[in-house]
Amino acid sequence: MVSTPAPVSDGAPPPVSPGGTYALTTVSVGCKIYIQRPGPHGQQEERLAEILSIRDKPVNPYARRNQPVKDEDSPTKSEDREFFVHWESFNKRLDEWVSGSRLVLSRDLEWPRPKTAAIPKKVTPSKAPGKVPRLQGSQSLLKKATSNAAMAASPTPGPSTPLFGEEYPSSPSPAPSLKRKLPHDEEEEEEEEDAEGEDVDAEGEMDVDGEGEVETFDLNLREPIPEAPPLSSFSKEQEIEKLRTSGSMTQSISEIARVKNLNRLQIGKHEVDAWYFSPYPKEYAHLPVLYICEFCLSFFPSPMMFSRHRQRCTMLHPPGNEIYRHEDISFYEIDGKRQLTWCRNLSLLSKCFLDHKTLYYDVTPFMYYVMAKRDSAGCHIIGYFSKEKESAENYNVACILALPQHQRHGYGKLLIEFSYELSKKEGKLGSPEKPLSDLGLLGYRAYWAETIIELLINTPDGELSIDDIAQKTSITHADVMNTCITLQLFKHYKGQHIICLNNTVLEKHQKSKIKRKRRILPEHLKWKPPVFTRDQLRFGF
Repeated sequence: MVSTPAPVSDGAPPPVSPGGTYALTTVSVGCKIYIQRPGPHGQQEERLAEILSIRDKPVNPYARRNQPVKDEDSPTKSEDREFFVHWESFNKRLDEWVSGSRLVLSRDLEWPRPKTAAIPKKVTPSKAPGKVPRLQGSQSLLKKATSNAAMAASPTPGPSTPLFGEEYPSSPSPAPSLKRKLPHDEEEEEEEEDAEGEDVDAEGEMDVDGEGEVETFDLNLREPIPEAPPLSSFSKEQEIEKLRTSGSMTQSISEIARVKNLNRLQIGKHEVDAWYFSPYPKEYAHLPVLYICEFCLSFFPSPMMFSRHRQRCTMLHPPGNEIYRHEDISFYEIDGKRQLTWCRNLSLLSKCFLDHKTLYYDVTPFMYYVMAKRDSAGCHIIGYFSKEKESAENYNVACILALPQHQRHGYGKLLIEFSYELSKKEGKLGSPEKPLSDLGLLGYRAYWAETIIELLINTPDGELSIDDIAQKTSITHADVMNTCITLQLFKHYKGQHIICLNNTVLEKHQKSKIKRKRRILPEHLKWKPPVFTRDQLRFGF
């Protein structure tokens, strides 16, 4: 006997079905169920996970000859369905697709809590004569505005053009770059219950005021204008599914980032797991491995196509000016306006490992600073950071990333230190663009602490103000204050606050100093701050 969830009232716990009373076909999106996964010591363990998406097992079109033929008349097996799950109490980057055979049907299943329908507001008709026609006109205009916003926010997949010399269908999209997320309005946050605190900036909004006809309103109405009813032809679930499966280069709803579309990436001699969703073309989604050229960053679905590309690719280093070289580390400065394709490929690759950023339309407003490691085969990219050509908030970093295969080697702090060396050359105080990822926040906190403590130790006078620290390190006053508060460096002495280094802070600094082997040497930096004219700063016009 297969059980189904019973209706529950508001405030009641979600319904639970005992093990053995439900089937695999009844498991739906939103359920929480125990799933087998490899343990820390190689053993199998059962952990609670939430089902985020369900699909039939995809077939690789580039390896179809090796795939067994599926009988459409045969009943659905557990291996034929895959579930995208989020492990309870685990980081989001560990979300993955699992086969139905790994679901433990003998344990309890927690059904999703049903959503309560919104109660429509009761509107009292106006009694004043002559007000009804204008009320109807305003309501029709609100309907029109809602329709236009819905059409603009849901991109329609259309015929595509070749991307990088390879002929395959994909949706035409402008070149993206990584941009920070901005919060939605309060109404959309209430509707999107599954959002994780920060929504993605909707970049398809339309200017309703510029739409054709202008209608006159009477602003002296006593009764409020009723809200426009939702359009019957507009479905949030349909839009999310369309954005997930299409090759759209921009995200307008944060929920599409919950289901990643890539499994593994091969970059040079390294093969890494993708952490998050990245809007690569839909033809490359759900492949076992996506092959990426480590020099030009072009992507290919099969090893044969990748090997043919490597025979023709002549690029051996990032396409920019080398502005720093010391030992085997080099930094290249790349203008997003001059290298559109390469910067777009870099943004797509970075989005696989950054969840707090969203893809923006244009790469031309940014400068890219790429760190590479040199050997006999060429310059292999390790990480990068992007920087706005003209930042209103004086940010010195828009997006920063060290590739996963090069993490935990000190390259992250090297990127951060290089960004502040550029700020010193410019004579400005700089700070990274917010929000920072979890790993980025840890890296910046560690760099700020080491830099400030090292400056205090090496100061012969022993007296420095907050402004002195900021001017000598190019760290903003707010970041200096927050770091000192976090390290508990402020002490109250004789009616004033002073900065005091305790033994615990000094011991941690000595340990971190021993681990840190690579540093940026300013004498090896050959760079002048670029100057842009007004015409060069007009992007997209």
